[in-house]
Amino acid sequence: DAEYLLYDVEPERLEHFLKNAPESSIAGLNITIPHKIKAKEYLERKGFLDENARRLGAVNTVKIAADGSLCGYNTDGPGFYRSLVEDLKFEPEGKGVFFLGAGGAARACIMYLGNAPKKIFVYDVDRLKTDELIDHYNKYFDARRISVVGKDEIKDKLNEAGLLVNATPIGMRESDPSPVDASLLHRGIYVYDLVYNRPMTQLVKEANSLKLHAMTGLGMLLYQGAIAFEIWTGAKA
Repeated sequence: DAEYLLYDVEPERLEHFLKNAPESSIAGLNITIPHKIKAKEYLERKGFLDENARRLGAVNTVKIAADGSLCGYNTDGPGFYRSLVEDLKFEPEGKGVFFLGAGGAARACIMYLGNAPKKIFVYDVDRLKTDELIDHYNKYFDARRISVVGKDEIKDKLNEAGLLVNATPIGMRESDPSPVDASLLHRGIYVYDLVYNRPMTQLVKEANSLKLHAMTGLGMLLYQGAIAFEIWTGAKA
């Protein structure tokens, strides 16, 4: 007996919103971009964090207990991995994986993959974001497995990767171009676009036209949502 509502929260009002959520008859929340890392930082100070959320460095699911306390989880990592294997039919173990973007979604996916890939490449226009992600990864995993990519290195590093993951918001609007030029996609590379609010992004269209295995993040959305439902309700999704 519940309903799932949308709350449009400005970044500067996130802490205020979370603080007042228990008084608003809210039993649980999903947190999406650009709030995942800030939510994790708030819950570290004012609530509780599941070990997976702590390691992944971002929160996308919050359960509000009967006493009003907030506990943060991350279902993005497991949802991403399950979709990667079951939907895209890509096994990341021992392969190169290239991430476009270094925000909360990228961090969750990368930290869940851990040491499984042979190499993880990360490119973001915001170098501070990539440096923070690398520092976080190195606390838990083999630092030799991850590296920051400069703009002029994208083509070479994509050639070393078996999978390209778009973890940027580019593609959420119909007018958005592909975040990577189609000429850089080599034969045999798999493409996973975390964007899920549209059935097809320009990146997936261009990858499909090259007869590459490619999909949007709908599978990840489904699986992370199922896990969140189980956290909130204790019932099997």
